Amino acid sequence: MNLHNTPSPATSKPEELVPSRYAVRIGEIDVLVVSDGVLPLPTTMLAHNADPAVRAAWLNNMFLPQDAFDWALNAVMVRSGDKKILIDAGLGSDPDLHLPRAGQLIKRLEAAGIDLASVTDLVLTHMHMDHVGGLLVDGVKQRLRKDLRIHVAAAEVKFWEAPDFSRVAMPPGFPDALRAAAKQFVKEYGSQIRQFDEQHEVAPGVVVRRTGGHTPGHSVVRVASGGDALTFAGDAVFAVGFDQPEWHNGFEHDPEEAARVRIRLLRELAGTGELLVATHMPFPSVGHVAVAGDAFRWVPVFWDY
Repeated sequence: MNLHNTPSPATSKPEELVPSRYAVRIGEIDVLVVSDGVLPLPTTMLAHNADPAVRAAWLNNMFLPQDAFDWALNAVMVRSGDKKILIDAGLGSDPDLHLPRAGQLIKRLEAAGIDLASVTDLVLTHMHMDHVGGLLVDGVKQRLRKDLRIHVAAAEVKFWEAPDFSRVAMPPGFPDALRAAAKQFVKEYGSQIRQFDEQHEVAPGVVVRRTGGHTPGHSVVRVASGGDALTFAGDAVFAVGFDQPEWHNGFEHDPEEAARVRIRLLRELAGTGELLVATHMPFPSVGHVAVAGDAFRWVPVFWDY
């Protein structure tokens, strides 16, 4: 993959002992999945509507701890023609939440040789803090293009004018942090936001589509070229969502609709056979969806070296 502005090869920083980026070619379009780190959260966040014993059995079967585990944070960089598109901007830095292993996106883009000034477009799947926070880090805005276009569903912008947290099940502190981050993002980048209603083509072969559910304006991004396709599902799909697609995630503002969106999307991807990447699937989060009875099965790709 070549998203670099210079011909010199990019190298990871010496302290990084595990990969933090993974390249995929979709026809003529370059896709780079970049890890923003991990977010430790209580396991109840996976399924606050599930029977605790059933949830505990699922965690045990997945060799996961019962109390809390690390959620992956993934963003995607896409090059289509002369457009360089960042999909979601990572967590950034919020010292009040004490999350030192998250918010790595900016430095990892740099490690990949990607100049922030080369990014022409930003697509937001939604405006939760872990999707917009990277652009709120001190000094980042000054390194971006003045004409950066930020694509987000109109329903999402509207929602954050007076967000409803009555149906979420988040740890203390998160609702206030999410409100503050969305408000700050609109204040700093409002003039660059380009709203769409249901669907918008950002670049040839790169289409963002509103799904709703997780948030009213939650969207997914489909990259298609030369008969290949990949969908970045944002927060529509979590690791538990294949076996238990009707379990409610604590960050979902409309849990029932989020479950309907998840099932519809997984059926669609199982039918097409295209690749799926999602924010909170274990890095590099590249795989296929298969139908398994009344549920689904996650089929990770074999790493391509």
